[in-house]
Amino acid sequence: MRCAAFPRLLDRDCKAYAAHSASVLRPVPSVLVPCQRLRGSVITHFKEDTKNHPTAAPGTAAAPAAFVLPEALLQQLNDTHGASQAAGLPPLPTPANPTTSASMPYASMAQSMTGSMDLVMAAEGHIDVAGFIQAHYTPYTGDGSFLARPTTRTKELWAQCEHLIHQEAEKGGVLDVDATKASTITAFPPGYIDKQREVVVGLQTDAPLRRAIKPLGGVNTVKAALESYGYKLDPQIEQIYSEVRKTHNAGVFDAYTEEMRAARRSGILTGLPDGYGRGRIIGDYRRVALYGVDALIAAKKHDLTHLLAGRPVGTRGGGGGGGGGGAAGGAASGDSAEAVGAAESAIEERIRLREEVNEQMRALKELKEIAAAYGFDIGRPAASAAEAVQWLYFGYLAAVREQDGAAMSMGRIDAFLDTYIEADLAAGVLTEEGAQELIDQLVIKMRLVRHLRTPEYNALFAGDPTWVTCVLGGMDAEGGRPLVTKTSFRLLQTLYNLGPAPEPNLTVLWSQQLPQPFKEFCAKVSLDTSSIQYEGDDLMRPLFGSDYAISCCVSAMRVGKDMQYFGARANLPKLLLYCLNGGRDEVTGDQVGPAFPPIKDRRGALVFEEVRDKLEAGMEWLAGLYCETMNVIHFMHDKYDYERIQMALHDTHVRRLLAFGMAGLSVVADSLSAIKYGRVTPVYDERGLMVDFKQEGAGEWPKFGNDDDRVDELAVWVAQTFYSRLAKQYTYRNAVPTLSLLTIPSNVVYGKKTGNTPDGRRQGQPFAPGANPLHGREGRGALASLNSLTKLPYATCCLDGVSNTFSLVPQVLGPATNNGGCCATAAATATATAAADPRPANLASILDGYFGGGGHHINVNVLNRDTLLDAVEHPERYPNLTIRVSGYAVHFSRLTREQQLEVIARTFHDTM
Repeated sequence: MRCAAFPRLLDRDCKAYAAHSASVLRPVPSVLVPCQRLRGSVITHFKEDTKNHPTAAPGTAAAPAAFVLPEALLQQLNDTHGASQAAGLPPLPTPANPTTSASMPYASMAQSMTGSMDLVMAAEGHIDVAGFIQAHYTPYTGDGSFLARPTTRTKELWAQCEHLIHQEAEKGGVLDVDATKASTITAFPPGYIDKQREVVVGLQTDAPLRRAIKPLGGVNTVKAALESYGYKLDPQIEQIYSEVRKTHNAGVFDAYTEEMRAARRSGILTGLPDGYGRGRIIGDYRRVALYGVDALIAAKKHDLTHLLAGRPVGTRGGGGGGGGGGAAGGAASGDSAEAVGAAESAIEERIRLREEVNEQMRALKELKEIAAAYGFDIGRPAASAAEAVQWLYFGYLAAVREQDGAAMSMGRIDAFLDTYIEADLAAGVLTEEGAQELIDQLVIKMRLVRHLRTPEYNALFAGDPTWVTCVLGGMDAEGGRPLVTKTSFRLLQTLYNLGPAPEPNLTVLWSQQLPQPFKEFCAKVSLDTSSIQYEGDDLMRPLFGSDYAISCCVSAMRVGKDMQYFGARANLPKLLLYCLNGGRDEVTGDQVGPAFPPIKDRRGALVFEEVRDKLEAGMEWLAGLYCETMNVIHFMHDKYDYERIQMALHDTHVRRLLAFGMAGLSVVADSLSAIKYGRVTPVYDERGLMVDFKQEGAGEWPKFGNDDDRVDELAVWVAQTFYSRLAKQYTYRNAVPTLSLLTIPSNVVYGKKTGNTPDGRRQGQPFAPGANPLHGREGRGALASLNSLTKLPYATCCLDGVSNTFSLVPQVLGPATNNGGCCATAAATATATAAADPRPANLASILDGYFGGGGHHINVNVLNRDTLLDAVEHPERYPNLTIRVSGYAVHFSRLTREQQLEVIARTFHDTM
């Protein structure tokens, strides 16, 4: 059972808990002070700070009978709640349970959830990367005129990489695989592209683009992936991971119920991370550079000793207890079933966390080993810009060696690295060309990340993506200073120096207050490359603070403080059909869902109120099944395929988010609109199943994507209602449920799995990507389409993201005055001004309006459909043609023909 008394791990503010530690916590004899880096020089040190942590004999701190949140933290949380409400944005939603209400202030809710538990948290090593950045970064408000072209050795190095990438494509997508050893942090000796030309070193294996196997996710998955590319798994590896070492995939399928298996087969739940690494976790790789690995290990030892030691404070029947930091495990007086459950949950969590922290420390030691193999001592903090880039990359390299998660994001690195670069520039030990070379070569390494995937995975996640997502820009926590730095520009410049590419997944955090030159520079990059995406910083910052990053496609998380359990997505149009067909699958006829009551009038037109009520009942069933399926998956992933190094680069106590997803929103909204505002009559087959729908008239009912509140409100209702059912569920490790409206290119796969729908969409036809309107249904231009998307509730419902992919023909933004285009300008530096080309300013204005109106995310493609049609027939002419799909970018040539045609069928707006 889930224990209502065991609180969610909220924003455990180090300062608040440090102030509280003297009266509640075991003494903390020493804490870390971050590396201090001054302008023009480097001062790197650690010192013991005992002033705020008085010493005392172990066990002398009296533990209270019931945990009370520190006043400072209560005030902080309530202040955050008030500020969010003032901005019209509520705080992170906390799922309902028998003792809480979504209308309660966030801090009061947190207090109520603690019940009689004694949950004691310490200041976790005083890790404070955000504070370091705020103290030392230099905001930049100028344009891109300072940027440098690639150095000769970078061009020569990238030419070698491009040759290998071309060979990879010729071999069907995989250049080479080492099928003889399981990938770990230290599994491979040092590998190089061209050692003499590399200023940033380190490869996933011992050769560029050679893929590794990661059988902890599932040995059968690895075997199937290898065989699809003509490789054989080493028999000894197969035996070990079949007979000796259990895998994540094996554990999941042992715990699946038949109902879960049926939902998976039918496609009502699809893309589940039950046979591959779940990903969506962002290690704070900056910590490696800022503190050095030795200090990070010391911080984890500190947490293990002071947070997680000791015995339960309470005992059965109440009474005092032995001392100790960490979550208490004793039951309250009376030993109610809930109190006993609370104690058992806390005991299990604390024991598990002790084991995990020890694994994290082992991973950190292995991280030092791979760096030492390349000739670096990363036990100490980085002392230069070159070391900061290299140290940070080693942290990321360890992660992609150990895990093949569906998204392995890099996080937020621009302002952090810029502090080192600016210091070295001021000291005269680095030139702008050298600074750009460091960034160019870091990006080269990110572009070479590869994972071995099955054909089924590739069908869902098209184009071999790795989601090395890097966020740029945004504003500081108070919204007064832009977090734009020269390195924000340098990262974007790589799309010119190296050419357009999907990785890293560059994501601009857009604010109304960003400097105009940066806005226009970003817009020009979109015009030239279609390679970047945008997310609303003014929407996310009040909820996550300024030091957040984007996981995978569109999901915000505080770096090093939040982690996410990836939940794939549910097929809502299929659920609608299940509700109309008594829980039977419209394609196979199988009984997958409950036997929902039949439609009252099987001969007449569908009645909106009846269909709506049935859909709501179906959501109750699917939400429960979906959540329990996620609980199984993530329990087993933690148990058998734990992300040791990524979690080592988090605080010991993190907030966990459980990221559910919904596919087919616009199909369901349009179907409900057709039923409500038109006349839709079902057609039955010999099995008694609705397999088609007749619409009377010419389909003159409101369609999502035209700024029509009649249907837009139905879309909002669908999202809010499904989320409300998810939020009621008991979640693994008390993770906070979130919801995304995101499909990636798997909208094609979902369409194949789904029959005819009441809106007129035909069986097998793709859904729209993400939260987009269905193809061709936007009849009122680009701005009306954007306005419909802004109505979907981010903060109160879709906190995992609302994905919008937006394609414009170039002429709609004004006449071009240069030779723009992704291929024509790939070797140029983007320094054009609005006077030379008005289109960047026009696109920036559109983005200002969209995000100012409440939009969360947007992919921007500025392309002609004819270009894509030509690329289908002549891919050799467009080797670097990059497009944005649903939350990430992809080389157009890497899509299947079916996926390419689906992209071409999307709306290309030729009017505003």
